[in-house]
Amino acid sequence: MPSDTAVRRPAAERTFAEHRGLLHAVAYRVLGSVTEAEDVVQDAWLRWSRVDVATVADAEGYLVRVATRLAIDRLRSARVRRESYVGPWLPEPMLTIPDVAENAVLADSVSTAMLFVLENLSPMERAVFVLSEAFGYSHVEIARFVGRSHATVRQTAHRAKKAIEARRRRYDTDQATRQQATERFLAACLGGDVKALMEVLAPDVTMVSDGGGLTGAPRKPIHGPEYVARAIAVLSKRRPDDSHAQVLQVNGGPGIVIYSGRTPVLAITLHLLNGAIETVHAVSNPEKLTGVTP
Repeated sequence: MPSDTAVRRPAAERTFAEHRGLLHAVAYRVLGSVTEAEDVVQDAWLRWSRVDVATVADAEGYLVRVATRLAIDRLRSARVRRESYVGPWLPEPMLTIPDVAENAVLADSVSTAMLFVLENLSPMERAVFVLSEAFGYSHVEIARFVGRSHATVRQTAHRAKKAIEARRRRYDTDQATRQQATERFLAACLGGDVKALMEVLAPDVTMVSDGGGLTGAPRKPIHGPEYVARAIAVLSKRRPDDSHAQVLQVNGGPGIVIYSGRTPVLAITLHLLNGAIETVHAVSNPEKLTGVTP
């Protein structure tokens, strides 16, 4: 006769599988890291596997609470490591399904531009903002997740939202416009056409490259269409001979991923303002490209 543990385990696995995507989505937005979000999900499973699921009335609430607290703890230690990071730090890019792009709130919350701005918040502010703005949890629910009072969470949410609104840029969200600009950008890159590149760049365009000191990526942001276009042309010439580029859904919108065989070597996300490319985020650090592996 099977033991109670043997009977409970399949039920626990099914319940966790139903919420796995949500837990990863929360952890990724809090951390800006695909690999660390996966670690959070794994740690959450280890804790869940030791629980008698029959005693848990709200599985989603329990799991989101565990994942959120794990993510906050990881972000606190990650902040220390990022202080010694070589060059600009950008969020790890991640392939997303078309459904994300169709939801304006989800697409915005997972964009590299938003994740980059979220770096200005404290770990607690970031978690509260993500849970409230991206996932629509109430302040009462979030208070249970993070172990704070309702009043404290309300104040934290207000402070975080105010800080984000002061720093964020309102980029174009129309997917067709973004797709067209991304394809034009890629065609100009592959052709090494500096003039064509400059035509799709805004006058005050900025390019931020994250190579982590492991690639030849610029270690400071580059400003202005001429300098950005020339930098991109140089990067394009350095592509491996066997490389190929694809326009894919990256962080809730069209992005470019360059592969050498099946190994990603560069991921680019573009942010438009009035139809022109205002910001270019380019990640070439090989340790940060697992999320765009096919």
